Amino acid sequence: MPGMHQRWADYRIFWQQFRRAYHTTGAVLPSGQALAAALAHFVRDAGERGELPAPNPSRQPRRILEVGPGTGAVTGRIISDMRAGDRLVLVERNEEFVARIRERLAGDAQFSTAADRSEIVHASVEDLPEDRPFDVIISGLPLNNFTPETVAKILAKLQRLLAPGGTLSFFEYIAIRRFKVAVSRRADRERVRGIARVLGDVLEKNAVRRDCVWANVPPAWVHHVRFGE
Repeated sequence: MPGMHQRWADYRIFWQQFRRAYHTTGAVLPSGQALAAALAHFVRDAGERGELPAPNPSRQPRRILEVGPGTGAVTGRIISDMRAGDRLVLVERNEEFVARIRERLAGDAQFSTAADRSEIVHASVEDLPEDRPFDVIISGLPLNNFTPETVAKILAKLQRLLAPGGTLSFFEYIAIRRFKVAVSRRADRERVRGIARVLGDVLEKNAVRRDCVWANVPPAWVHHVRFGE
């Protein structure tokens, strides 16, 4: 668990990037511990009665992708839940966040345990090659900040990056679209409704689990999907 000094450093970086690039940062604060745990659910071994098994139940090493790790609030939980031999790829387009993740992999005791099994890619997820699929993908992208076309494009890309039976986990703040519709101008209301249609179609066909995380600021839904089931 990060110390208070580190948390304040992450808050400061997040606030700076929020002010500079709201549409791609999408949050004022890093994800809380409860949200990180929910997003990393399928990195852990599934053991709850009646629950769908985690991908790759043979316990072979897995490839895990985190999209938009920011300052690493969720990354730390992923690393804690990874099995021996699992490999982690972190794709981040924000230069300041990339520098922060590199710093933590080099000097943070929790992160350094997986430093030799982790790779940082300074790019957009759309630029990732598709020849080596991932067993688990966790996305921190602020989908509700984009256009419906961009959301559809990102989700299609993530689907192509998933191995058969792989799980994609992503979050959105509770009632965020309803709030934006209530306070936005007509053009933005239509954008938000378009996003709702795109996400609704994906979730209706592919959702395997949804977690409600009240212990986050703000509270959030975490969606888990498997395509083609």
